[in-house]
Amino acid sequence: MESLGDKLRKTREGKGYSYEYVGRETNIAQRYLEALEGEDFSKFPGEPYLLGFLRNYGDYLGLDVDELLSLYRAIKIQEQPIPVEQLLRSPRTFPKPILALVIILPLLFAAALGAYVLFIRIPVEPVRTDIAQRPMEYLLEGPFLERRFYRGDTILVPLGEERFKTELRTMDDPLTLTVPGGEAALNLFGDTDVDVNGDGIADVRVTLSDYDKNSPGAGAMIRFTVNPSSVSDPALPEISAAQSGVGTVIFSSTNTYPFTMEVQFQNYCLFRWELDRRERTERYFSRGERLNVPVQNTIRLWISNATAAAIVLNGAGRNVTLDLGSAGEVVVIDLRWLRDNDGRYRLTQYRLE
Repeated sequence: MESLGDKLRKTREGKGYSYEYVGRETNIAQRYLEALEGEDFSKFPGEPYLLGFLRNYGDYLGLDVDELLSLYRAIKIQEQPIPVEQLLRSPRTFPKPILALVIILPLLFAAALGAYVLFIRIPVEPVRTDIAQRPMEYLLEGPFLERRFYRGDTILVPLGEERFKTELRTMDDPLTLTVPGGEAALNLFGDTDVDVNGDGIADVRVTLSDYDKNSPGAGAMIRFTVNPSSVSDPALPEISAAQSGVGTVIFSSTNTYPFTMEVQFQNYCLFRWELDRRERTERYFSRGERLNVPVQNTIRLWISNATAAAIVLNGAGRNVTLDLGSAGEVVVIDLRWLRDNDGRYRLTQYRLE
């Protein structure tokens, strides 16, 4: 039976297409085309993206996409951790006297040890399951800081001429951070906006991505992302798509207002969106499909191929086309209203790495 990679490669070569030509036509990066034909699935950032590229490539070549997906799944289930030779090998047998000794000796040893502890009353120290971890202090120097933190660690957030301390206070469920204005609870895979200086504006977004409540000594993987409004210039430009530090200004106004995101898909694409950090939707879109999403304040986008989706924002009678990235690039983008120090608001686009 012809393998997945052979089917893709032979079809492409039969049509006389080069990788460069197919990449231009499908907006799939050449490294991903080569990985699909070589069945090197480790090159992809995740299985959902791999499946999206496979659908797109197979559709472009005129192949049966369902058959390609079946071939891919067959490859995944062919992994066999135990060699066939070992499965067929007869189990080793022990002589009965040796087998009896193997069973009886540990029992005798356990009985003797129990009697010794019971009658001699050896003091037994409880086993410690926690590992002492000296608290560390870190400085949030760039647009984000991501690492494994432990109880008592502190993060200094620079705002203007001052540095505000945030401490990982507890490792319970949920985890808690202490800031000058109070406490903030962190939930696994959730985003928490934190006001570190007590002025009513969220200065950082904190994301907890890895934590086991049964093993608090292992620490927690936490990401601190700077809110662009807390580091921006108060003089906000009155033009759309103006560059502004870590983000791009889309709309500027004295107040926030709802806007609509219109998406037209150019190719197969895995597209995920999350409204106001509550409602998350994900699905595959095909070439020619359209999507309209009304947004009140914030939306986060995950896109498997930056050029497979053409996005236009409509708000207050204005239309702005977003620049998402290059062909074949996987991107994560935030669009949200932020308030400046002078009280103005701006709809800002910035990328998450």
